[in-house]
Amino acid sequence: MDRLQTALEKALTIGGATGVAIVDFKQRRVLGSMDRGSGLDMDKVAYGDSDVMRAKLYTLELLGYAPDSVEDILITLGTELHMIRPLPRLREGGIFIYLVLDRARTEPLDDIRRQLQALAPLLEL
Repeated sequence: MDRLQTALEKALTIGGATGVAIVDFKQRRVLGSMDRGSGLDMDKVAYGDSDVMRAKLYTLELLGYAPDSVEDILITLGTELHMIRPLPRLREGGIFIYLVLDRARTEPLDDIRRQLQALAPLLEL
């Protein structure tokens, strides 16, 4: 099993996770995705969130913040949480993990962040 597939499967074991994608936001390309009941087209969602990531990095640049200051971007919806987690060592390459969570079953955010951070070595080339 390749490392990308392993990372996707591990991300779906996070409490409340219903979908995950690994995205290259510079090329607006989904490197891999898995779905377990989110009902979302992960390719479309991840493509759109490439623009969210680009906009945030542009805004940070305008404000004088370093691009690596973004740990994650959390979007809260009625029944879901959407988390965009740039990978620190791959940020210059434009890679992020996109995770969709069911709010009713979501683990504490700090736990989710730690679990996503632990996936980064699987995605480094």
